[in-house]
Amino acid sequence: MGLLKTAVIGAAVYGVIKYVTKKDINGKSIVDDLKESAPKWAEEAKRIKDDFIAERKIYDEPTY
Repeated sequence: MGLLKTAVIGAAVYGVIKYVTKKDINGKSIVDDLKESAPKWAEEAKRIKDDFIAERKIYDEPTY
């Protein structure tokens, strides 16, 4: 049963890799799209983190 399970998981991983690296009509794959979008997402995540920290500092300041 362990060999069958390993074979099924391996086939699934192979299928996913083949799907995400398959080129479309324009010659781009899903992986290429993710590589292009990653820097934008990283900048947005940094902005959200900075906003969260700034907001947290406002509420953590002691009031005398």
